[in-house]
Formats: sequence, C-alpha cells, structure tokens
Amino acid sequence: MDARAIVYVSNTGHTAAYASLLADRLALPSLTLDAACRELPPGTPVIYMGWLMAGTVKDYRKAAKRFAIRAVCGVGLGDTGSQDAAARKACGLPEDFPVFTLQGGMDLTKLHGPYRLAIRLLTKGMAAKQNRTSDEDKMLALLIKGGDYVSGEHLSSILAWAAG
Repeated sequence: MDARAIVYVSNTGHTAAYASLLADRLALPSLTLDAACRELPPGTPVIYMGWLMAGTVKDYRKAAKRFAIRAVCGVGLGDTGSQDAAARKACGLPEDFPVFTLQGGMDLTKLHGPYRLAIRLLTKGMAAKQNRTSDEDKMLALLIKGGDYVSGEHLSSILAWAAG
C-alpha cells in the first residue's frame, strides 16, 4: 500500500472520526477533500473515505479526478461490510479494487437541507412498511433514535488490506 494520506468528506462527523482512526493506525495524515486539493499535488496516492448516500460514496468522482485512489471507504448506516458491493458498483470500480464500507451512525441534528428531508422520507417509508425484517427494524431504530457506531474494530478489513 503506497497511500500517502487519508482524504475524506464527512457530513455528520462519522467519516471524519474513521479517517482520524485510520490515519492514526497507518501513521498517515488525514485531510478533508478540500484541504487535500490545496495541499497535495495531483496524482498523490490516497485512501479515499466518504459518507454513503443512496449507495454512492460522496464526492468519490471529484477525488478520483485529482488523486490516485488506492482504496475507497464508504461510511453509512448499514452494518460494516454490508454495502461493499453497492459502493463498488456506484463508484464503477472493478471487482479486485479495494472497497470497504463501515457503519457510522445517525445524527439527525447535524443533517440539513435535502439530506435531512431524504432521511425523514426514508424513516416514514420504513415505519409504514408491513412485515419488516429484523435488519429493517434495526435500521428504523437507528433512523429514529440516532446512534454512533464508529469503532476501531470496524477497520480490521482495511487494515488487513493495508498490511498487504
């Protein structure tokens, strides 16, 4: 792994927390995408982290135009690893490209504009659904009550990849 930095975008702080944890574990700097665009030369190899929205890793394409991305991490509501295939597809990445998804959490007080509305609509739709699965019940509870699931333990797959 030849990444020289962790570059991320965060909406409610969960991705920023993971970026900090990963940067500490890999002894790399952690920079927001905006800061990285100012401070790192084009083509710098990085690990990119973004929050997940409707299966897409936020600002991945912007980061990919500027940096040599070595791995992608999406942080979302689902269990760690449960959205790897969807994130890979949304980013248009080949099967052998390292993609990791991590469970972050929900803090509705930090969401604004269309993102807050999208979560409210999702919550309403899930609450009205008949015969929810246990996973859907778990997701609904997270949407309603909020929660923070950021944990260094969730980084095990990406750390194993980085160790090569």
